[in-house]
Amino acid sequence: MIKFEQVTKQYPGTDVPAVDNLNLHINQGEICILVGPSGCGKTTTMKMINRLIEPTKGKIFVNGQDISQINPIELRLNIGYVIQEIGLFPHMTIEENIATVPLEKGWDKERIKLRVDEMLNLVELDPETYRGRRPADLSGGQRQRVGVARALAADPPVMLMDEPFGALDPITRSRLQNEFLRVQEKIKKTIVFVTHDIDEAIKMGDKICVMKEGKAVQFSSPEEILSSPVNEFVENLVGGNRMLKLLNLIKCSESMHDAAKINAHAKLQEAKQVMDQQGTETIAVIDNGGHLVGWVKRKDIDGKSTGKVGDFIRPLETTVDGKTSLNDALSEMFNIGQRFVYVVDGQKRLQGLIRIKDILEAVSDSD
Repeated sequence: MIKFEQVTKQYPGTDVPAVDNLNLHINQGEICILVGPSGCGKTTTMKMINRLIEPTKGKIFVNGQDISQINPIELRLNIGYVIQEIGLFPHMTIEENIATVPLEKGWDKERIKLRVDEMLNLVELDPETYRGRRPADLSGGQRQRVGVARALAADPPVMLMDEPFGALDPITRSRLQNEFLRVQEKIKKTIVFVTHDIDEAIKMGDKICVMKEGKAVQFSSPEEILSSPVNEFVENLVGGNRMLKLLNLIKCSESMHDAAKINAHAKLQEAKQVMDQQGTETIAVIDNGGHLVGWVKRKDIDGKSTGKVGDFIRPLETTVDGKTSLNDALSEMFNIGQRFVYVVDGQKRLQGLIRIKDILEAVSDSD
């Protein structure tokens, strides 16, 4: 889908190329992460794809076309672009921001309106609530979602993302990363993503290109980067606790187990029996549709003989889904001060349970 053939970028008056004889092949639907220290050439590499920077020599192909033969404006209208600062137009509404590229491409008003609503729903912002607002009315995380929606609005086959989550606090950053991976499961765009954070690269990437002084030092899967760094530079970039970093690659669906559960309308004695049978001090509470509505601790109902389970429900502080990494599940446990977290599907139906014990076992199995 994207191919670099012996691409070099050397700025006038410099002795060392910013990008030096780079060869890359990024397949359709992959997220390729460019990672490395400041000045390594990763942003220059990305900007050459949409011709914001022209290569000194070599060729870049997008979907089989030599981009030097494509009008730069036409090229950019077919490539989504998300940056750290987001770059929303402050005087425009959210709807107008998202509509920018479709409008440039000559879409009719009705088609644009439908697409804006579709994109807002995709990034989980209610169109009725957010369509008419302006960027100043949104939080940083919400503005970042709008930035992604705008980049996707004209359905480009390729997206470029330059440190898109770098300015956010760690919790918001992690959740937006997860949301973006959820969106990518649906849209399967070919994405080139720049970051200086190796943990983000491991979590987000299908392939990782580690760069140093304009060269590709290693171009591999996250698993290979962690297990077989090609030299000391990559090893130092990855850092210690490589086994723990593998938790970014293991999903909750791979390590969860069945959770003890009971209907909210069940009698307390039934809940006690289920907990006794499964050897647990907690039980998930579901409704008639299997949706998780809360949980109950044994001590909440010990000594009580009447009433229904639903009368003693503890509210859910957080849940995860099956695609959440074990690393993020562990973070959620720390945030709420619990040793477990429930796994649900997109409709909040109970799927299972992840415990700290399960995560430790996953690390041990990967060793």
